[in-house]
Amino acid sequence: MTMPALRALRLANRTSHIALLVKPWVAPLFEKDPNIDEIILYSASHAGFSGKIRLSRALRRHGFCAALLFQNAFDAALIAMLSGIPERIGYSRDMRGFLLTTAVPFDVLTKRLHHIDYYLNLLDIAGLPTTKSMPWMYLQLEERLAARDVLRALKRPVVAVNPGATYGSSKRWHPWKFAEVAKKVIEDIQGSVVVLGGPAETAIADEICEAVSGSLPRALYSERVLCVAGKTNLRQLAALISECDLLVTNDSGPMHMGYAVGTPVVAVFGSTSADHTGPVGGGYRIVKKNIDCAPCFERTCRRGDLKCMDLIAPDEVFDAVKSLTGRRKAIFFDRDGTLCKDVHYLNRMEDLEIFWKVDVIRRLKEKGFLLIGVSNQSGVARGLVDETFVRKVNRLFIDSYGFDDFYYCPHHPDDRCSCRKPEPGLLYRARTEHKIDLKASYIVGDKEADLLLARSVGATGILVKTGKEASSAYADFIAEDLEQVTDFVLAEAGHST
Repeated sequence: MTMPALRALRLANRTSHIALLVKPWVAPLFEKDPNIDEIILYSASHAGFSGKIRLSRALRRHGFCAALLFQNAFDAALIAMLSGIPERIGYSRDMRGFLLTTAVPFDVLTKRLHHIDYYLNLLDIAGLPTTKSMPWMYLQLEERLAARDVLRALKRPVVAVNPGATYGSSKRWHPWKFAEVAKKVIEDIQGSVVVLGGPAETAIADEICEAVSGSLPRALYSERVLCVAGKTNLRQLAALISECDLLVTNDSGPMHMGYAVGTPVVAVFGSTSADHTGPVGGGYRIVKKNIDCAPCFERTCRRGDLKCMDLIAPDEVFDAVKSLTGRRKAIFFDRDGTLCKDVHYLNRMEDLEIFWKVDVIRRLKEKGFLLIGVSNQSGVARGLVDETFVRKVNRLFIDSYGFDDFYYCPHHPDDRCSCRKPEPGLLYRARTEHKIDLKASYIVGDKEADLLLARSVGATGILVKTGKEASSAYADFIAEDLEQVTDFVLAEAGHST
């Protein structure tokens, strides 16, 4: 949940060296994050006062000019002070205010904030510019492909089930209820289930798999159920979640991974508050019961009945699953060089030259495909293109050529955003808003970024030779023009051209 604050910090300090001090178990989440220059491990060797002195000496050698303390602990402020860091910014709580140079008030309003906003608020009150964004975990293509290979034998849609939660039993929905949801995924929507979990949760995962296997013919089990509990590291887990069509989970670390990799999430909440730690963005559903004792934030139920979880029925969770599961097929089109001539930062209607064969793609719509545009428009951030003009051109394809939607990224490449191709943020947004099955969809473009995007999400990538590139190692098909694109897709889908 600190990821948006880290990105805001980078955008406000583009040339600064940003280091992140984290415990070893969480460090992999940030390994590939371009907003961070260095990861420093806060390991077991730094326990006790002598350990903190060693760590402080090591940090002092870095010569840091400021410390932003996302962690609320007294120790965090003490280490920053002992390290000789001249500016120390953090919330004034846990009796550490005197150790800070900027002690941000921890008041009633702050306590009500979602944790993402809680960290952004720290920057804002400290006088640092803040740009809010979604949490985003930067996965490498190789990681995505490895996860895709693990899931290759499973029937789509693939629903990940995460029955664990390290905080305590009060955050865990019952395993047999997870199993009932898994059965419904297999029986009602003809999908499959991946059961997740850490080394301490293998017994729970096995219980779920055993319950599901009892309702399945043995021959079908391998294509409908996969248990990976205790078999993945943190980044492998994140990549697996990203390759699934949906995640059903308790309030837990994997839940936060889910929305940070763009996967739709159904989250079951009991003792904790979704207002503080729930999923964010558009692709999620919260399932909870409004009872007098919840949220209590206790690790175990004081009443002994766990009513907040007991009252949640499998049917309620499965209904949420169905509401987020996408089965529609789409054709995603790049704009400049694919639908119209690339004039290098199109910013005038007089320069807009739409390819005459654009009309042929209406045949795809007639066969049930969604037509969606997805375009990088960094000219907006560079001050070369008015954003209103971008929307006007995009709207033209909706009004005149039958497009169902048109997405664009207005950011500069240096912004390291999740929506600039080949990062798949825009496609994940489209998946949620239009209930799309990305693995059954196509991406058409004239640039390497378009083909890398297709490979990232598992869609079929088509290079069209009307723009910048004539070949690509990532293309599944190379077309001369949009007519060839249309013929190829219809042939693949079994429609007569």
